[in-house]
Order: sequence, then C-alpha cells, then structure tokens
Amino acid sequence: MGFLKWLYPGIGIKRWVILTIVGGLLAGVGLDCLFGEGVVVEMVRSWTHIGPQASAGGHFVILGFALLSLGVLGIGFGLSKAVKCVVAAVAPGYGGRLAHDMLQASTLRRGPSIVAIGGGTGLSTLLRGIKEYTTNITAIVTVTDDGGSSGRLRTEMGILPPGDIRNCLVALADKEPLMEQLFQYRFKGNTDLNGHNFGNLLIAALTDLFGDFEVAVKESSKVLAIRGRVLPSTLSDVTIWAEMSDGSTVRGETNIASHELPIKRVFIEPPSCRPLPEAIEAIRTADAIVLGPGSLYTSVIPNLLVKELTEAIRRARAPKIYVCNVMTQKGETDNYTVCDHVNAVLEHSYPDLIDFCIVNDTPVSEHLIAKYRSMSQEPVKDDSDALAEKGIRVLRAPVVSETHLVRHDSQKLAEVLIQLLYDLREAQAPGSRVHQCIEHMRSRIDSLAYRH
Repeated sequence: MGFLKWLYPGIGIKRWVILTIVGGLLAGVGLDCLFGEGVVVEMVRSWTHIGPQASAGGHFVILGFALLSLGVLGIGFGLSKAVKCVVAAVAPGYGGRLAHDMLQASTLRRGPSIVAIGGGTGLSTLLRGIKEYTTNITAIVTVTDDGGSSGRLRTEMGILPPGDIRNCLVALADKEPLMEQLFQYRFKGNTDLNGHNFGNLLIAALTDLFGDFEVAVKESSKVLAIRGRVLPSTLSDVTIWAEMSDGSTVRGETNIASHELPIKRVFIEPPSCRPLPEAIEAIRTADAIVLGPGSLYTSVIPNLLVKELTEAIRRARAPKIYVCNVMTQKGETDNYTVCDHVNAVLEHSYPDLIDFCIVNDTPVSEHLIAKYRSMSQEPVKDDSDALAEKGIRVLRAPVVSETHLVRHDSQKLAEVLIQLLYDLREAQAPGSRVHQCIEHMRSRIDSLAYRH
C-alpha cells in the first residue's frame, strides 16, 4: 500500500514520472523504426501502404530519429525533475551539491581503516584532518576526565564523562557549522547550567533516555552525521591514579595535571575494566593505528591501561604510529623530550608497541616560546635519534600550526600519516586491499593539495 502514496495529489512527482515513461516509450519506438522489424514498422507499412522494399528507406529513418530524440529529451527532463522533487523532500537546501556529496561519500568509503586512540583536543585535531581522506575511522577515547562540565555530570548523574567524546564527535561532523557550534556551546551566567556544554547535556539526556551511554554516543553521532565512529575505551566507571616521584599517589585526572611532582606511573581502578568488542575488532582490521597527540598521562596512556585494548594493538598487523606532542605540559611532562614521551608509552604497555613516531621539525617562533614559558611550558626537545635502538622509525615533518597557540595542524598531520602509508605500499602486494587504500589516499592528497 505504501506505493500508492506516490499517487496522492500534491506530491508533484507523478507528472515527471509519467513524462519519463512516455519518453521511454517514444525512444523505444524510435529505435524500432531505425533498427527493427517489429510491430511499429508493420503498423506504419499497413497505414501508409509502404512495401517491404522501403522498410529501410528514409521514411523510417527520419521518423526513428525524431521519436528517439523526443524520447531521450523526455527521459532526461522527467528524471531531472523527479530527482529534484525527491531531493527537495529528503534533503532541502542541498540543490546542486547532492551529486558532489554523493561522489565524495563514495570516495571516502573506499579510504583506509584508521583507528585513532587518545582524548582531549589532541585527538580531535587529528580526526579533523584524516576525515578528509576516509570515513573508515574509529576514534577510541579515554573516559577518565573528572573536571569541568564532564566531571559535574559524572558526579551528579553517574554517567561516563562526555567531554572528550563530544570533541571527537564534533571533529568528525559532516553537518553545517551551526550544528558544530551548538554542540560546543557553553552556557554562561549565574545558573546551574553555567559551564556546561550543550553537547555534554545532550549526551547525558540521551544516556538517561536510553539507559545506555554507548547508545547515547551512537545517537549523537547520527545527529552530527559524523564520518566514522567514536567509541569509549571502556564502559566501566574508571578512575585514574598517579604514583608521583616521591612514592605518593594522586587520584583523579584534574589533581594529577595540577600536581607539582613528576609522575612516575599512572594506573586505573578498576584494573579489570574491559573494552568494547567493536573497538577490538576495529583494531584487528585496521590499516593504521595512531596514538596521540594529546596529554601523555591523562589522554593517551589511560587507553593503554585497558589491558585487552593494548593486547589487541600489539597483536594487530597494522603499523602503530605515535604522534609526539609539540609542547611540554605543566604538571605532566615538564622538561620531557621525544624519547621521554615514547618511553612513557612503552613502559605502560609493551616495549615493541610503537613502530613509527611523528615528530615536528618546525621551530616554534620566539614570541610564542616566551608566552609558553610564562606558563611553564617548552617545545619538546627532539632526541628521537635514540629511538632507532628500539626499532622505532622517526618521521620528522612540519606538522605544527601557530596562531595564538602552538598545536598540531590537522591537515599537515593527516598528510604525513597518509604519506607514511603510501611509502609502505611497496611492502604490499599490488591489488591487495591495503595497496588499494594507499593508492586511494595518494589521490586524495593530490586533490586536496590542488583545492587548497
């Protein structure tokens, strides 16, 4: 019965469907006149008394071309109008962009499968770049945040902290900028909403509605129509602890980041928390696994403390790539070098977990260095030559973006990752899935470079 709804008055599509059908009939008759010996030819003969000897004469050629031309015009015009009616109903405002967006979506679906692991602004920076090359993205995000809006919702509603997940959802969004601005909007004023992000509240509301944080994240992903998916590293209510250099312990991400003593190691409670099966499967089938950038002890390493997740990363055949931070972080990585960052990751996981390390080689401008020094931060010193002893290849590249802050540039970082996989193509058999993905990414680099 649903088909009959297309016949209801006012839809505006019936006339164009009928025109398309009539055009098809005319085109069929035209082809019959030009090449056939079918019913139409016999009818014309009987009406005009043309004998068989004239069956291929000029009468039928002229009639055939005329009918075929009218038919093709009718089909083209009818289909065009019918498609516009459908697009206006299901995707208002798209207009001529629909074909472009469909082509882009088809191209991105053929991209590589990339798993990005971390949290905070570092992971969202990476995601903004790689979504231009593929939609086969799985972001695995830490859930140890206990500060700000996330911390308040975690305490008051007993849900996992949504802040880092919200940032990743927005970074992967394929919707209009207004929707991104809405998700990132922070309430102000002397009310209970002060300091909360709208996106955090939406995820909290969906969690309460469905009774499941994982489902809430998936539904939020639909609202933003993200390219890829975002998964928490675990659904357990975990708390991060740090053992400091003097042997004392500090509880909670906020307290750890603000503590004065150097961090010796971090751990989580409960230690037996388990990852999502989807995260394990994504790692198993990935073409590349990326750790960082982001706060070393409170964004990147907490994911590696979920034991099954780290074991899956180690077993995966994909290259494991660590993106080293550009600047040190007060309270976490004071005076840390590149090797210090890498060693911290390995000490909290496995000695052979990392295959590649991406290091920025663009000097930070002096006025920004002075600004960061006032906040007790410095550029991370590059002593990465020593990583060769661990079997880790170092990729130095200009991946920094300098505005009023010193951070990774999304596009530059994504290009380095894509180039790395492209350089690894020689080890893959031509025609294999990885090889095809790499060739696809190379074409995306060229097209994006041309566009910018």
